[in-house]
Amino acid sequence: MTENAFTPVSGRKPPWLKIKPNFGPVYTEVRDLLKQLDLHTVCQEASCPNIGECFSARTATFIILGDRCTRNCRFCDVKPGQPAPPDCNEPVRVAHAVKMLNLRFAVVTSVTRDDLPDGGAPIFAEAIRQIRRRTPGCRVEVLIPDMQGNTGSLDMILDAQPDVLAHNLETVPELYSVVRPQAVYERSLTVLRYAAAGLPKPIVKSGLMVGFGENMIQIERVLEDAADAGCQIFTVGQYLAPSKNHLPVRRYYAPEEFTEIKTVGEELGIAHVVSGPLVRSSYMAHRQTEKFVSEFPT
Repeated sequence: MTENAFTPVSGRKPPWLKIKPNFGPVYTEVRDLLKQLDLHTVCQEASCPNIGECFSARTATFIILGDRCTRNCRFCDVKPGQPAPPDCNEPVRVAHAVKMLNLRFAVVTSVTRDDLPDGGAPIFAEAIRQIRRRTPGCRVEVLIPDMQGNTGSLDMILDAQPDVLAHNLETVPELYSVVRPQAVYERSLTVLRYAAAGLPKPIVKSGLMVGFGENMIQIERVLEDAADAGCQIFTVGQYLAPSKNHLPVRRYYAPEEFTEIKTVGEELGIAHVVSGPLVRSSYMAHRQTEKFVSEFPT
């Protein structure tokens, strides 16, 4: 893979990033149900560009442990601040929504809770159990923060046996101090390695965004690190600044460059790389796991 020259971003987004809105009656139904159950989704909190498509397909990524994050990553639209105490009834409400929406694949993520010694792991574990109890056969993916590397917290989540455990690397290590200064690249790799060594082993997944000013050589190194850590699924998407107060986009990658990234990642040993301008970690997550369907319990 050759290194790309840095290209300052222009004022307009390229045509491949334009999305036709899809806000029909099903979208409204899903949105209203989430509001009724007092649930948050990463689709809404992070201003995901695919929200109309996903809601209309009756899919959503539930965000637990509140809507305030103890970290302040400069790419993220989730509000930073002091979170409220964990809500022990939240897993039940999530499971109820999964059943009401008749989901066969549910994704649960959270804000980062550095204020909690366990990082909120018991709420994650209970959400997995409650979903399985109310919707038998529903597969569950959890997209977790780094839990500050606490293996006890990771064990709580792994013991609940999620089908997929995801933790995103987000960017290249050279840009951590700018993009996510409260995170540690090696700590995130350790989380992935620990999950990959678990028994029973979940499908291990990670991802990053591009467009912060990284180059192709740095991206390739992240893919190599992820493969070595045991990642089986890896997502790569274009960073889009949620507002003028967030980090600006330094570069738009062309569709053919995302195809190149996919090829390189799979050649390095990652079984399935999902790479494209509008790809997000949880976008149509059930499709990302189809390659591994034999690994799921029936």
